[in-house]
Amino acid sequence: MKAVTWQGRRKVAVETVPDPRIEAPTDAIIEVTSTGICGSDLHLYEVLGAYMSNGDVLGHEPMGRVVETGSAVTGLRRGDRVVIPFQISCGACYMCRTGLPTQCETTQVREYGCGAALFGYSKLYGQVPGGQAEYLRVPHADATHVKVPDGPSDDRFLYLSDVLPTAWQAVEYAAVPDGGSVTVLGLGPIGDMACRVAAHRGYRVIGVDRVPERLARAADRGVEVIDLDAVDEPLGDIIRGWTDGRGTDSVIDAVGMEAHGSPLASMAQRSAAFLPDLVAQKVMDTAGVDRLAALHSAVDIVRRGGTISVIGVYGGMLDPMPMRVLFDKQIQVRMGQANVKRWVDDIMPLLRDGDPLGVDTFATHRLPLTDAPRAYATFQQKTDGAVKIVLDPTAN
Repeated sequence: MKAVTWQGRRKVAVETVPDPRIEAPTDAIIEVTSTGICGSDLHLYEVLGAYMSNGDVLGHEPMGRVVETGSAVTGLRRGDRVVIPFQISCGACYMCRTGLPTQCETTQVREYGCGAALFGYSKLYGQVPGGQAEYLRVPHADATHVKVPDGPSDDRFLYLSDVLPTAWQAVEYAAVPDGGSVTVLGLGPIGDMACRVAAHRGYRVIGVDRVPERLARAADRGVEVIDLDAVDEPLGDIIRGWTDGRGTDSVIDAVGMEAHGSPLASMAQRSAAFLPDLVAQKVMDTAGVDRLAALHSAVDIVRRGGTISVIGVYGGMLDPMPMRVLFDKQIQVRMGQANVKRWVDDIMPLLRDGDPLGVDTFATHRLPLTDAPRAYATFQQKTDGAVKIVLDPTAN
């Protein structure tokens, strides 16, 4: 089969690799019909290469149809249309039963002290072949799937794999009070969708970015936007000026470890990328730092007694945080990868009854799988209006 493989820093390739096969009775195989490129994939493309190996199959946002099931799979049969969550979970352990499949005790990657195994996401999370491919093996298939109806286009349901539940959790964790306000930092796919979810709930939403197309998309849906490249005042001062001097009730950091405005951390990340992998892993495991401009802005922007929801991925081990300010302002901070299955029942009615979140037109680009190298470069460089790119393994 053809699959998108990691080949080094800022380099992916579409290669022919062995077809997946049933390896355990709880496995299923799906034929992938759509698969997204995620902002988290760009961390592998740029910063986290030390945890990757040449030939690793990328991708964790797939959907498709079941073509084969293991003997112990009871909830799926050939032909079922399914979305595959990015985390692999057993559905039966303590963590899964309490709504935390990202911490599944059956698939935790204990070698690296990490949570549940993820598709296509490095040694840190199990080095499981991902879904930017023609076919995908799905371990623990009875729990690691979301069955969706036939009929609507893939785009109606594809984002249940990551974007929708991640944005939904970001808003849930933000704990915005009824009629309250939230600032969303970063208007990539997750930030954009978080704005849509928050606006749908009736909150006042302020979106911050520096890419014109992303700002325009949010503004078209009624979000108040701030272009970081067009203002001279500190961001916190601007937002306090819009909110009676307090700041918004909540802030969602949808940027993560590669934020603009962090030159020293950026230099450290780029330097680590050129070290031998074993050395780079050691450095990142013990002394890694993130670019914290967005997170530090969140601390400044949020009102006293407010909540910061961190949904952008961070990986540093020595990140400096302004603890005095966090403590003095009584800020609550919640974070973590999205627990996809926990939120599906809340989100599904918005996909069955109309399209209030605009998922049908959310993708800016739909390209053949073979165009993945160009798609990754376009997405990372934020060119050609790229906000969300979907790859189609069935296209020529």
